Amino acid sequence: MPRESLPAKAARAHRVFALLRRTYPEARCELGHRTPLDLLIATMLSAQCSDRQVNLVTTRLFERYRTAADYAQADPETLAQAIRRLGLFRIKARNIQACCRRLLAHHRGQVPNTMEALLQLQGVGRKTANVVLGNAFGVHAGIVVDTHVARLSRRLGFTRERDPAKIEQSLMRLVPADQWTMASHWLIWHGRRRCSARTPDCAHCEIGADCPRVGVGARTLRERPSPRPRAVRAAPGGARRTAR
Repeated sequence: MPRESLPAKAARAHRVFALLRRTYPEARCELGHRTPLDLLIATMLSAQCSDRQVNLVTTRLFERYRTAADYAQADPETLAQAIRRLGLFRIKARNIQACCRRLLAHHRGQVPNTMEALLQLQGVGRKTANVVLGNAFGVHAGIVVDTHVARLSRRLGFTRERDPAKIEQSLMRLVPADQWTMASHWLIWHGRRRCSARTPDCAHCEIGADCPRVGVGARTLRERPSPRPRAVRAAPGGARRTAR
């Protein structure tokens, strides 16, 4: 792809996100939650797990633990077992308890609505903070960069970076601030429903006209030829057999 000026890239990004907005009008955070605390806990649990896996666990978890005090005062092993089906469950349980103890000590048990305060919580990084701020408080402090957002940002030629913090900065230069929260949802929904890592459905892609397909092979899975037939060779006694 030839080098693209920032204004040209911004104009292309505007077209891409306008199309994604029309394609996914129902796009939203797919982590089940009722309160900012629910969302904070669900996002912490989502590391190296799918939203579907997390939602299966939190459906019961949120009935049992409703406040920061509930988590902070819980028996550590009981809490760990409650999230056992998720990866790194013991580490996550420790982080959740430490996080909630700080909420009690410094924020009266409430989830703060600033990036600075959220980053002081155990187990909370910029991605988690962006999820909570954008979806629980409507504060557009940045862009959530998960695996889908990172992959599509490079595939679309919006960045060459691989570090999430640098990818976020690249996207923030291209997307208006009031769209930062939704931009990540649109990319995530497109990544899950159309633009998969290994077999992107380029033939039916809604944004294909503005996508340079960086790193995508000439053929997608649906276009691959049928496997070549195995060679046939003569077997002893004149019979024929297929080579393996």
